[in-house]
Amino acid sequence: MPALPPPETLDIALSRTAKVPLSAQIHVALRDAIRDGRLPGGARLPSWRDLAAQLGVSRGTVRDAYERLIDEQLAVGLGAAGTRVVEGAVAGPSPDKPVQVPSFPELFSHVERPPLPFQMGVPAQDAFPFTLWSRIVGRAARAAAAAPVGYPDPRGHPDLRREIAAVLAIARGIRCGPEQIFITAGYSGALGLVVRALRLDGASAWMEDPGFPLTRRALHLAGMTVVPVPVDGSGIDVDAGIARAPAAGLAVVTPGQQAPLGVTMTLPRRLALLEWASRTGAWIVEDDYLSELQLKGRAAPALASLDRDGRVLHAGTFSKTISPALRLGFLMVPPGLAGLFGEVAACLSPAPAAGMQRAVGDFMASGHYFRHLRRMKRLYAARQQALLAALRDAAGAETPMAVEASGSLSVRLLLPPGSPDVGIAAAARSDGLAPVPLSPWYADGPEAARPRGLLLGITNLQERRLSDDCRRLIALVKGHG
Repeated sequence: MPALPPPETLDIALSRTAKVPLSAQIHVALRDAIRDGRLPGGARLPSWRDLAAQLGVSRGTVRDAYERLIDEQLAVGLGAAGTRVVEGAVAGPSPDKPVQVPSFPELFSHVERPPLPFQMGVPAQDAFPFTLWSRIVGRAARAAAAAPVGYPDPRGHPDLRREIAAVLAIARGIRCGPEQIFITAGYSGALGLVVRALRLDGASAWMEDPGFPLTRRALHLAGMTVVPVPVDGSGIDVDAGIARAPAAGLAVVTPGQQAPLGVTMTLPRRLALLEWASRTGAWIVEDDYLSELQLKGRAAPALASLDRDGRVLHAGTFSKTISPALRLGFLMVPPGLAGLFGEVAACLSPAPAAGMQRAVGDFMASGHYFRHLRRMKRLYAARQQALLAALRDAAGAETPMAVEASGSLSVRLLLPPGSPDVGIAAAARSDGLAPVPLSPWYADGPEAARPRGLLLGITNLQERRLSDDCRRLIALVKGHG
């Protein structure tokens, strides 16, 4: 349930010289906050004691204000469960206030919900070791509760940072120490930490084209000029990037498995990218979003393993390997930046709560992490092949659509030029399916000329309904033809 914002957010300004009683002043402030939407339906109000202490009044004064809200059917008293705002009590937006529409509504349509067929970005719900994980989380929570009272390390829990450094050395070929590791709130937290620490606002940034739309939007919001750089079968085209923005301050790349095309950046391209960064003083963010989840063969060593001049910042996340609900990621920085990033983390971007960090560290230290990744690689490879076969069967032999295996743990369904892939994806969501349109991943050139297609996640497929789901999706595509 949503919680009550702090009193200063609600503008509960009490005047002890006014003729209006204090309880009435509190009542009016809360009533107005409910009616204009600052207090959402279901929000739990503070206890009489807590709000009285915050405002410097008696508990009886707060109780009188709450009772008036209850009488007006704006709140409901639930005994031990507290007092909550009534659902539906919030008025709609006033006519003179424009409604704010999120930039990427399709990316937020599945939050706080079980995964749907074809949904990307979430691991397999049915294959997660819940019993083992629950035991580890419980043990970590008890350890965190019993820990000495004090401020945690803003860089992250030492045990987890040590485990991540070891995994990067073993699995990704990166030589680093725990002092170079920073725990972040997912990949977005790592990217934000980079932009803040390196003061990149106002600079230009290379961005793979196609590339993850949220990364592109994040760089825009950070005040950077995003320069789309084409990707081919060898990865990002470094020569094209130099031609378009030779003095860019940052390049964000996915060299292990390019998102969404799935290609691995070749060694010549890696060396060319590193040489450009070293020569110009630019920085490279290596988004290693899938880590070891390479479905064919062994994952290529990380770009950071080749970095000799300290230009690569390696970002990873546990969202695809364990769960996005953890909101845990990490950032490995060159040795010379550890002090700067530690200061910025302490002041602006401290690591998330230590309890879950302890659990992930224990999961890794006990060997469960690598075993889990091995199981998931086998499972995902089988599901990818099953989806490819089911899609090709549903589409038929004579069809303008092409089906290809892709990176990002997905399958790519390519559509004829000009197909309304965004509209098809929206219609599919209404039908209980969750493909992602391909065209928004592109930023270069006229919108009408961008490739059209659907990205279909392979992680949460159900064998008994896979054929039916594919037929429904193909029918939607043909219906928009």
